[in-house]
Amino acid sequence: MISTRRSSQSHPRKVMKGLKLVSLTLLAMVMVLVVHAEPSLAQESASSGGFNPQEILRNALQWIDSLGPIGAIAFIAIYIIAAVAFLPGSILTLGAGVVFGVVLGSIYVFIGATIGATAAFLVGRYLARDWIAQKIAGNDKFSAIDEAVGQEGFKIVLLTRLSPVFPFNLLNYAYGLTGVSLKDYVLGSIGMIPGTVMYVYIGSLAGDLAMIGGGDAPTNPTVQWAIRIIGFIATVAVTLYVTNVAKKALDKSVSKETV
Repeated sequence: MISTRRSSQSHPRKVMKGLKLVSLTLLAMVMVLVVHAEPSLAQESASSGGFNPQEILRNALQWIDSLGPIGAIAFIAIYIIAAVAFLPGSILTLGAGVVFGVVLGSIYVFIGATIGATAAFLVGRYLARDWIAQKIAGNDKFSAIDEAVGQEGFKIVLLTRLSPVFPFNLLNYAYGLTGVSLKDYVLGSIGMIPGTVMYVYIGSLAGDLAMIGGGDAPTNPTVQWAIRIIGFIATVAVTLYVTNVAKKALDKSVSKETV
């Protein structure tokens, strides 16, 4: 009886530890975004004369613009490479608005981003997934969370794609380490569409590739606020949803242990 009581008292603590882990993971991802999105960091990199991916991608966009009809193929290929290589896809997304216009630019960005994200997902899955599986094999609670996330993969991927808080390139590899199926992952990519269209539209306002990524690039306040509102709602939704999924998985794991 005493051991049973102690075990039952420890279960809520284990559940709380699991929820804290989920919250800390989400917080870490937000911090990564803040670092990568800070404009001053990009400016310092450019002024230091070192490796400047923004300038490289801007030059690539100018080259694509000179290719004519086949430029779309080159753009999609470069976007795929950028997604796998952790290069800033935002430059390409904005540039697509200048080179191709809003409609075609949005289509090409979505195709390139989806294929690139899928490639990164597969790299994460087949290079590191087995190692992760071995590590959590002896931990029923982490295995339960991983399984639950896999079962709810489409909804979770969809919500995180709607939110700009979660870094695109990092998330592609991270999902490869989870139990999310490839089918749910690809289908969840439709969540990128609203943000893609909005950023391509903002890029189209620039009218000149030289202005892309710079502080003088024109913006549309309405579009900017729409992006922020959608992102905020999606961020809150995915945080609550993932936490709820983790809690249910932990509760299920705990109930099995007590049987």
